[in-house]
Amino acid sequence: MDHFTPSTDPVLNSVAWSAIVGLLPLLTFFILLAVVKTKAYIAGAFALLVALIVGIAAFHMPPALAVLSATQGGIFGAFPVLWIVIMAVWLYQVTVLSGRFEDLRRVFDVIGGGDVRLQGVLIAFCFGGLLEALAGFGAPVAITATMLLALGLPPLRAAAAVLVANTAPVAFGAMAIPITTAAGLTGLHATEIGALVGRQAPLLATFVPLILLFILDGRKGLKECWPAALVIGFSFATAQFLCSNFFSYELTDIVASLAGLGAAVLFLRVWAPKAAAETRTTRRLASTATIGSGSTDVDSGTGDAGSVITAVPSTAGALTPSRAWLALFPYFLVIVVFGIAKLWKLGADVPTLLAATDIKIPWPILHDALVAADGKPVSSTVYVFQWLSSPGTLLLITGLIVACVYSKYDDGGRFPITVGDAVVEIGRTIFKMRRAGLTIITVLSLAYVMNNSGQTVSIGTWLAGTGTFFAFLSPVLGWLGTAVTGSDTSANALFAKLQQTAGLKAGIDPNLLVAGNTAGGVVGKLISPQNLAIAATAVNLDGQESVLLRKVVGWSVALLLVLCTLVYLQSTPMLGWMLP
Repeated sequence: MDHFTPSTDPVLNSVAWSAIVGLLPLLTFFILLAVVKTKAYIAGAFALLVALIVGIAAFHMPPALAVLSATQGGIFGAFPVLWIVIMAVWLYQVTVLSGRFEDLRRVFDVIGGGDVRLQGVLIAFCFGGLLEALAGFGAPVAITATMLLALGLPPLRAAAAVLVANTAPVAFGAMAIPITTAAGLTGLHATEIGALVGRQAPLLATFVPLILLFILDGRKGLKECWPAALVIGFSFATAQFLCSNFFSYELTDIVASLAGLGAAVLFLRVWAPKAAAETRTTRRLASTATIGSGSTDVDSGTGDAGSVITAVPSTAGALTPSRAWLALFPYFLVIVVFGIAKLWKLGADVPTLLAATDIKIPWPILHDALVAADGKPVSSTVYVFQWLSSPGTLLLITGLIVACVYSKYDDGGRFPITVGDAVVEIGRTIFKMRRAGLTIITVLSLAYVMNNSGQTVSIGTWLAGTGTFFAFLSPVLGWLGTAVTGSDTSANALFAKLQQTAGLKAGIDPNLLVAGNTAGGVVGKLISPQNLAIAATAVNLDGQESVLLRKVVGWSVALLLVLCTLVYLQSTPMLGWMLP
């Protein structure tokens, strides 16, 4: 087969016209999803078809190479991306089936110092961060919304609070799969992207707990509880920065959430909020409201229905120290397993040993036929099969250990789970996430076709015409992509390569722009139609998504402007010192 080299101006020898035509697949995807309101995997399939047509007809890519690009993208979407997501949700499911999830919820109740507002912050922000680290894809919103409602908080405030809380952790959600996806598509190092996101998202994390207080109890709540909220936010942000830059970007949300929780425990021993008892009484008056079903539509992160979360068993009895420790055990174990896999070099260089098991597969025909301008095959056509070193496999190992421990310590039979039950749950999780999986696969196939045919490069070259100002616009693309798709992973799949191309053309660090795309996505998630629907349903506000949108859209835009300004200043000497 003849060699093919992507061009930036195949349409009328014009970069602008080529970019406009190259935008057709993305426009198809967004219009079908946001206007026609089709399922995300259907929108992805039609967008993929348009991308193939545009790539072949307008960008002159040989049909066989276009189809092969789609297959490589689909396989990458299935493994490692979907594999990581499934294993993260499955590990969470193990805690649910064992009943330990309910104990973890009670841990947050105890820590709150009797003040429902602080309990709300801890549940929505810290506990939501833990759920985002593992389950993601809408699960944190649904679960924490019902928990806030159970505390007696008004439904609209509860829903708004969990949506705003589900911002800071999103970039590192589902074991940082948005960053892993962006790195896989661009060829950039995931650790460098993660480190940069860790110098952007913490700014939001510091102040999100204060915003939550304002949403839950107005100026009164902010006045009476701001010290605790600031401690929680600052601790979360500090851990987020340190973990993403110096430990493991995949573990960032887990470490940060536990750090925020630990800081709250210590601080509330020496400080108590004003009027805690009054707040509890006042908020409990609203507890007669019917609690939502709590159906956790994890597929909603990619626009589909299909609950993955199983009902939580009853856990009557006192919350003993051993039960509290076992509830937190999976999260500490994840840190240990990933720490060994990523950092352990005493006696044996574990990271190197694991990397040696990776299998590199030049994609058949495509690898030799798709070449850069210098005539050499492009690196993106080599598929890396990380069967052992993948975060998904590490999560599988962690989950099996957790299941073994839970089967041994059953607290008098109150938590009946065996390793066999956990293994069977893997199959259930895969089945229940089938439509979410189709969305991930089609979106990654779309991204690979657009990247390999030159469509993304044309769009990036065109946008780079804005020069250094593109750094300000960078988070807007991530915000838009996540707002429409409901997934920061999908937004990175659509725009990461574009950000890289624009950065190279405009003379801006492409790592910074890809990180900006990821960070921008976190504030787009709270206005995503899917997330709005999940939150509204969880608190019995079905059909009132527009009301909820009006309550949170201002926060989304304000936080986006902060991020745009930050990324732009980081691209200049003014805040350039913040970069690694």
